[in-house]
Amino acid sequence: MRFTDVILQTAAKVLVFIILTFSIYVLFAGHNQPGGGFVGGLATASAFVLLYIAFDAETVREILPIDYKLLGALGILIAVLTGTASLLADVPFLTHGATEMHLPLLGNTKVGSALIFDVGVYFAVIGTTMTIITNISEDE
Repeated sequence: MRFTDVILQTAAKVLVFIILTFSIYVLFAGHNQPGGGFVGGLATASAFVLLYIAFDAETVREILPIDYKLLGALGILIAVLTGTASLLADVPFLTHGATEMHLPLLGNTKVGSALIFDVGVYFAVIGTTMTIITNISEDE
């Protein structure tokens, strides 16, 4: 017999959307305010854990077909490449660079390398956290 909790599953659907929206906000606000890739990644991982609690692992894997190890490795690669890009400009490793761009809907927006680094950290934290949690939960 499989346990299902309709209230938990319904609440999880709403809460996961709210948590993911907040985690994206924290990711993008992190350069100028508290937050960033690490905190945003932990918030996203907590949303995924809530899905694993509310639904069974097979259902979550169908909804989110993510290889967490690959996601973590991609995040580390993005973060390291961001740091080495500064070396190509003949400045110290991980030196922040910024430029102003005209983006549709947003207008003139300042885009910096710290945001790209934070996205790498975001992916690395999600990948690492979820790899650990799924491995522990599947251990018997």
